[in-house]
Amino acid sequence: MWSYEKILQYPVKVKKNDLEMAKYLYAQYGGPDSELSAGIRYLTQRYTIPTDEAKATLTNIGTEELAHWEVLGALIYKLTEGVPVQELRKAGLGAHYAEHGRALYPHDAAGVPWTAAFIQSHEDPIATLHENLAAEEKARATYENLINLSNDPGIIDTLSFLRQREVVHFQRFGETLDIVRDYLKDHEYKNGKCY
Repeated sequence: MWSYEKILQYPVKVKKNDLEMAKYLYAQYGGPDSELSAGIRYLTQRYTIPTDEAKATLTNIGTEELAHWEVLGALIYKLTEGVPVQELRKAGLGAHYAEHGRALYPHDAAGVPWTAAFIQSHEDPIATLHENLAAEEKARATYENLINLSNDPGIIDTLSFLRQREVVHFQRFGETLDIVRDYLKDHEYKNGKCY
């Protein structure tokens, strides 16, 4: 179903190593509102959403979120590449190094491992789409916090691109919510339930 292009969706440029920023970026790499959570959430929800348009939206956005996860991984890797172990320790990445070395691992900024408990998939399409709207807004707000924490123009540029994509996804889910509501009204999806 997918074809993989060996280029990032958006360029990743950093001025120098920045361990604190790398640690913060883990929020979007493996946290509850991360790109990983979004990608897995949407690609799981697509099976029970009732219209082909809604399935396509979930598939497209879920796939793009995984591309964003790759961009974040490249950012974290570049920010930590070649840094001595003692510097990782001073930056609060000693526990990460102890368990994973310099390999990336999906956890949040505090080191809590990613878990499927971060996401939800529900048969009710209205509940699902409202959850997705909220998820996109939380991701946008997290990117704004990360942008505020950086003084590297390259990092800010990449994070600004990712933030803007969250805004676009929010808009697409809003349109999809209208489409699904119209479908449910027309097909009386559940007897006696008002949409």
